[in-house]
Parts: sequence; structure tokens; C-alpha cells
Amino acid sequence: MRSADAAAGDSGALMRVAGERIAALIERLVSGGRVVAFAGPGNNGGDARAAFAALPKRYDCVLYAADSLPSTPAQAHAALDGAVLAIDALFGTGARLPVGERYAAAVAALNATGAIVLAIDIPTGIDADNGAIVEPAVRADVTVTLGALKTGLLLEPARACVGALWLADIGIDAAAQGSQVATLDAAAFLELLPARARDADKRSAGAPLIVAGSEQFPGAAVLCARAAARAGAGYVTVATSAKAAPLLREHLVEQVVVVPSGVDDLIDIARHNGSVAIGPGLALDDGTGELVRAFVASLELPFVLDASALFHFAKHLDLLAGKRCVVTPHEGEFARLSGKGSIARGTRLERLHEFVSRTGVTTLLKGPGTLVYDGTTTYVNPTGTNALATAGTGDVLTGIIATLLAQGRSPFEAACAGAYWHGLAARRARALRPRGVIAGDLPDLLAAALPLPQQREQLLLVDNGNP
Repeated sequence: MRSADAAAGDSGALMRVAGERIAALIERLVSGGRVVAFAGPGNNGGDARAAFAALPKRYDCVLYAADSLPSTPAQAHAALDGAVLAIDALFGTGARLPVGERYAAAVAALNATGAIVLAIDIPTGIDADNGAIVEPAVRADVTVTLGALKTGLLLEPARACVGALWLADIGIDAAAQGSQVATLDAAAFLELLPARARDADKRSAGAPLIVAGSEQFPGAAVLCARAAARAGAGYVTVATSAKAAPLLREHLVEQVVVVPSGVDDLIDIARHNGSVAIGPGLALDDGTGELVRAFVASLELPFVLDASALFHFAKHLDLLAGKRCVVTPHEGEFARLSGKGSIARGTRLERLHEFVSRTGVTTLLKGPGTLVYDGTTTYVNPTGTNALATAGTGDVLTGIIATLLAQGRSPFEAACAGAYWHGLAARRARALRPRGVIAGDLPDLLAAALPLPQQREQLLLVDNGNP
């Protein structure tokens, strides 16, 4: 954004546009009344002034500039007395953290007020690059970020400080500066969903092969297969063990369950499919490991590895070199897969980049703020929810990705779109059942969770001047 600002030239014109966008959002949030801004010495303070200049007279606007900020808790609380909306315009992306004790009273008052707290660009105390919280930090209800998203806004733990996130277009082409971080909104997600051809048959509609399940864990294969079907696959095949097959057939009516006699048989079965998912509920014995590794060594189809497959390939990542594949570990699995142990707080991006750069394997790192990296672009998923913190939801994600791969999406595209859709379904499930969401709820909600073309994603709303 600093490069984009410099390239854009007239900062006064940009500030006026930013002020108009912020004012439009304020009008959406409150119809009138006392609005108070705590303004810092930089551009954020100027943006607040521009917003106040653009607001109609029904708003009683009070701005405390950097040289007149309340310096004690009592003064800061008194400054916000009667406010319907309070603006954090203290520091933006250029701040050196921590911001210092001079601003502690203002930050504390913003966090304690009963008014709506609106942060301009980024809440004070948040690292714009890595999402770290450096106290004192503002916990905003709404953040309006200007020109382009800042990576830290979408990462934990900062996401808890951001609130509802809006992106205001102020006429800067930040994309031209070569950003290597991306996310999706509803429109971009829908563009990634393959359309079914009018003359499609059941296999051309998407035919993933799910290599999953064992006598001990048959449910994982069921969840994966059902998710693949509900994501739009026309023909789902599940390859499993002889002991698991009867259990799977009790629960899978529309999907075909087969028991391969060995790796050659599995290779033959895969000839009729468009993608492969390997791992959910697989046994961890040496024989299973040898089977799936031999299968992958000969595999030319795109595939996704999850769960038990990550165990079997942890010391054999060389087999994935040059393959069209994506691995989907959670942080515990990633610790073993990467060979470098647990992820220290605040190092998820760094660890993911190192692993992919070293192995060349597109990786989806699950967790709060799921990340996908293919060696070129880092995707940060905005739809995650703690409703996904329950056993089996990862198996559902694997099934979704398998279908998107079978329908022609690249491993990176399938992983990004799959994570986004997975989060939407979990949010839908949570809305229907505020407590007790289980993985089995998600497959049947995938269609209902799809945003309509004219809708905007609630978490990430893009303001093009008419919010």
C-alpha cells in the first residue's frame, strides 16, 4: 500500500475519497448523533477529518487530534460520553508497535465504550503483516480498510480485533504493485465453481476416487464421500478395505464401494476417475502405507492427501515431486509432515512458506485463518469458524476438494475454493444449530450455503462507493 500510495500521487485527493467512503459506512452504521474520533498524527487522522467533512449536519462530530488526545483514563472515558460511534484513527499500517503509553488511555476508553467502535484501515496495535496483537490494541466492532486488504486483518489472533471487515475502493490499483497474498469474496468464489455442462454425464460431471476408511474408522470415508457427492460430483467411488466395506455400504447409497485386491487393481480403478482423495480413516499399518505410496508413485491424476495419508507420506515427500496434488494438514499433522516440530505462535506463514519452498507441494494448513500456498501466492481464507472444531470436518473438506479437482480445478484453486465453501457450510450449520454442530451436518448444507450471485459475503464486504 505504501508503494501504491506513492504511485497514486495526489494524497489530498485520495484522502477526500477515503473520507467519503468512511462517511458512507458511518451513515450505514448510525443514522445520526455524536461521533467521536481519536486521531493520530499520520494519514489515519487525516482520513477521519475527511470523513467528518463528508458527513451531513445531523452528526455531531468531535475529533481529538494527536496533540489534544485525552491523557488519563478519566479524560478518555469522558471524551466518549454520549457517543453512538467512536473512531479509532490513531495508527495505521505504518505504525511502529507498540504505540506507547501516551495512547494507552485512548485505546482503553475505545475498548470500554458502549458505542460502536470503527477502526480506520487497521485497528491500532495490530501488525498489518502477520496479524500479531501488540498491546495496547483496539478491539473494533467494524474495520474499514482502504485500497487493499492487509494480510494481518485476516490472520489470528488479530481477526478477533477486526470485527466486521469492509474494503473501501479509493481509486488505488494496489494489485498492480504485485501482491502475493490473496483471498476470496462471494463473487470470486462463485467464479471458481465449475459449471456443469448441459450435456454432462455422471462421470464428466466429476468422478473422484476416495481411498479411505478402515474397520476402526469407517465414518471418515463416509463423510468424505458424502461431501464429494454434495459438492457436485456425478460419480463417487470409494476404495476401502474388505473389513470396512460392509460398514461403508450401510451408509453410502449413491456411492460405489469397492475393495481393490492390490495396487495394480487400484490403479485400474483410478483409470475411470478424474481425481483421487487419499487418507480419511485409512489404517496406519505398514501394508497400507506401502499400498498408497506405490499407488501415488504411478498416479497422474490430481489428488489430495489428508489424515492418515499424511502419516504415510511424512518421510516420503519426494514421491509427491512434480505431482498435481495438495496436502491438507492441521497444525499437529504439519509438525510431523514438515519435520520441524510444532508451529510457534505467529510463525504460521513463515513455516508454511518454508515447507512449500522446500518440497514444492501445494499445502493447505488448516486452523483459524486457514492458509493455502503453492509457492507463488498465499491464500488466506476468510470464512473459517469455530464450528469446524469438531471431529470429521477435515474429511468433509477433503471430499469437497476432491470433487473440485475432478471438475478441472488446479490443486491451488480447489484448495482455496474448498476451504471457502467448507467455512460457509459450517457458518450455515452454526446458524441452524448454535451448539452441537457435527461434521455430518456439513455435506447437506453445501448447496444451501452457496451465496447467490447478487449477495456479498458478510465477513468481507467490498465497498465501491455505494455500500
